[in-house]
Amino acid sequence: MITYNDIYEAARKERYSDKLQSLPKRFIGEVSSYLKEKKEVASKEEDIFSDVIIKTKKQLENAITLFKELMLRRRKKILNLVLIAAETGISRQDFENMIPIEKDLFEELMRCIDESDKRLNHALEGKKESIKNNELIAFKKDVDEFLDPDGNKIGPFKKGQMANIPAEIAKILIDDDKAEPSLD
Repeated sequence: MITYNDIYEAARKERYSDKLQSLPKRFIGEVSSYLKEKKEVASKEEDIFSDVIIKTKKQLENAITLFKELMLRRRKKILNLVLIAAETGISRQDFENMIPIEKDLFEELMRCIDESDKRLNHALEGKKESIKNNELIAFKKDVDEFLDPDGNKIGPFKKGQMANIPAEIAKILIDDDKAEPSLD
């Protein structure tokens, strides 16, 4: 079971180190249990233990503040690692010290950087990005939910409803006499 001192120590180590510090595998779950337990004690309204309740409330507030600070510092370090990895190609530095949520964040940020770099390179090469044009249409009939070419759900729509949807889908709906171009 984790204690206030464990949270304090984790935040202190993170604060005074340039590298991402190792956390126990079940750290987030244990912090969650700790905070839940402290909230239960702090919510009691018994006068006999008023000093205990006041102390517990303060400890709870401090623990939440420390945990938020810890997570913020770790995110800053992860962002820095992403930038380094994007420039050097080394993407596993300090990876073993990340908790699973942070590993997912790191990988997602790396994908975003890679995609952004690809678009930048296309722009530098003079290639235009394909721009998805939308069209505002008014529905003439009720239309059930359907999937766009990317697999995203669109709809359902009611008769008289207006929607701004990809032009290629709007054309199909207009051709099927289910919608008409909006004059707005």
